[in-house]
Amino acid sequence: MAGLPIDATLILPWKDDPTELPVPIPIALSPGERAQPDSPLTLAEAYRDYIDDPTRAWTANTREAYETSRKLAIAVIGEAVPIASISRTHCRDMLDVLRFLPANTGKLFPKLSPREAANHARLRGDIKIISPANANSLMSNMSSFLNWAVNEELLARNPARGLRLPDPVNKRDKRLPFGREQLHAIFNAPLYRGCADGERGYNKIGDQRPRNARFWVPLIALFTGARLGEICQLDATDIRAVDGVDCIVVSLRSLVGSIDKQLKTNASDRLIPVHPTLIDCGLLHFAEAKRKAGEKKLFDDIETGSTGSRPVAFSKWFTQFLRACGAQRSRTSFHSFRHNFRDELRAARIDHDIALLLGGWTTGYSRTAVHENYGSGYRADALNEAICRLRFASINVDHLMVGAGTGSLGAIG
Repeated sequence: MAGLPIDATLILPWKDDPTELPVPIPIALSPGERAQPDSPLTLAEAYRDYIDDPTRAWTANTREAYETSRKLAIAVIGEAVPIASISRTHCRDMLDVLRFLPANTGKLFPKLSPREAANHARLRGDIKIISPANANSLMSNMSSFLNWAVNEELLARNPARGLRLPDPVNKRDKRLPFGREQLHAIFNAPLYRGCADGERGYNKIGDQRPRNARFWVPLIALFTGARLGEICQLDATDIRAVDGVDCIVVSLRSLVGSIDKQLKTNASDRLIPVHPTLIDCGLLHFAEAKRKAGEKKLFDDIETGSTGSRPVAFSKWFTQFLRACGAQRSRTSFHSFRHNFRDELRAARIDHDIALLLGGWTTGYSRTAVHENYGSGYRADALNEAICRLRFASINVDHLMVGAGTGSLGAIG
């Protein structure tokens, strides 16, 4: 009745059953089973079906990453190759191309295919290639697609399983916290001491003290450990009192109907009490001014850039800012603020579970959002007690306090 093949053993006579086998019941196949396609499903078609699978709730960044992997796989293996014929050899060939694929291939070698660009880099030996981590990420995306193909019965097994490049850099060493000198250079740059303006003149000495996104985002990152994307997407109402504690609410939920929010993991949904230094710098007043002005987003002045993504555009600007203020170093980036925050949690000997909650790191078990059900975690006042113990002795930002210098709290633009 299910239309599946019948094992004859199941219908053999048993004990006193008649010795003659029953007449097999003819099973009518559905039109789809009778009509075999003229041509098998190709790699390009199958990969497109995977990308467009409506059961996958991908973020825009995740979808873009899989699109990159799809284009690479099609370019290396071939779009017309039947998905059922994808073999270990195909996957090893793709990994071999990734071993020497130049960084920013599309910009450096727009007329070369990935294989041609990789061969060129292999022969030259002086062209910067993508890191093993990036290569493994692309192979992991390919492997996820092939797992999907196995589940859809397009493949018998995943031929890319376990294929990866050795990574000589330990995961812990891929990003470093900002050093004391770097933090001093960042928060004593003209943007924080007095600049020509908050736009093109952010690195020119002047008498303006703009309190815009460029001013606030790095400060918030240092004193909360929040990710760049989490900060850029904050609503003006996401800074509010929870159980009497002023908090930054990192959540997909919006009180003003925002639809641009994304979270990396379920653990990212959390409360972060506002550090006293941020309060002294005027963050609460800044958020209140935004709300009174009728603004939905806390940082609506962050441009989306060519990618349409605020975090990507801000990250590019911050890289330029580090270079301009002399704080650029190897293996440090905006994400380094998160490492600084983690080190502060360790220095203050904050309880491990509270540290994980504050940073939005995966705890290894399922939990509900802290600000919805404190019974499954820690109350806001307990989190606030932990935040207030963080001293950040490596950086002095007294010149950013409200009333310091010539800055004006009302200059939020």
